[in-house]
Amino acid sequence: MATRRAETTQQSRHLLVAAATELFSERGYRQTSFEDIATRSGVSRGSIPWHFGNKEGLLAAVVEHVVDTMRAGFGTPEPGPDALDRALRQAVAFTRQPSTRLFITLLAEAVEPGSPLHQRYAVLHEAMRDQVRSWVDLVDLPAGIGAEELSTILMGTLIGIHQQWRIAPDTVDLDATYATVRTLLATGLGVTA
Repeated sequence: MATRRAETTQQSRHLLVAAATELFSERGYRQTSFEDIATRSGVSRGSIPWHFGNKEGLLAAVVEHVVDTMRAGFGTPEPGPDALDRALRQAVAFTRQPSTRLFITLLAEAVEPGSPLHQRYAVLHEAMRDQVRSWVDLVDLPAGIGAEELSTILMGTLIGIHQQWRIAPDTVDLDATYATVRTLLATGLGVTA
């Protein structure tokens, strides 16, 4: 049985990660201070280093949380004639989650030389490619199409669509765009869409 202190500690950690996720999404990693996170979460500023060591440790917890949320949302892919449709519907739902704005905000900082975000962002992309690969593994690929390469191409496509939609949601029809991706994949891979 968990003690009250352990429950409070877990709740504080959860509130801090949620606040940091929101603020990193809104302002970026470098522009967000411990004070900002404490104010948003309602948890004392001093709790942040106690829970996470430093800001980079908090970032690691945020990335871990986003990856866990992504995996939970997608679940385990199941084979079947509608596997492609299910995977793309999950991608659309994931794209619409407010926390996915974090990917756009962190990207600019992650590509800078020496950025503490670089490795965390690489881990995030690896987890996302693994998820896409789990979808690709459900399809019998034509000769000459490698699962790793196709996963990378699809990940690039999904990231590009996501960025365009986040920047111009009124001009990018997310559902129609994903329907076109589904049709292109079904045609190119020879599977039923």
